[in-house]
Amino acid sequence: MKTKDELPDCPVATTVSLIGSKWKLLIMRNLLVRPWRFNELQKSLDGISQKVLTDSLRSMEADGIITRTVYPEVPPRVEYALSELGESMRPIIKSMEAWGNNYKQGL
Repeated sequence: MKTKDELPDCPVATTVSLIGSKWKLLIMRNLLVRPWRFNELQKSLDGISQKVLTDSLRSMEADGIITRTVYPEVPPRVEYALSELGESMRPIIKSMEAWGNNYKQGL
């Protein structure tokens, strides 16, 4: 997790630095529904590379936004889910969804 000294002074800039990439927002959109496995996420996010997905998931886990659970099975099963902190973003993502729908209806 980033320290307060590593984050921008502006709270909007802080939010953007944590979830502002296109892929992180779309990953969060999916995780709002249920936990996902890596391959499921990759298939659902058209155009994302394995490296970008891996880097995004690692960054989001390090920032405390998602959790990574490894199940002791053969082969190992790994699931990604929103953490409590990530869940606190639900109203923001839902507001973005509503805004996008309103914008599209106005075209």
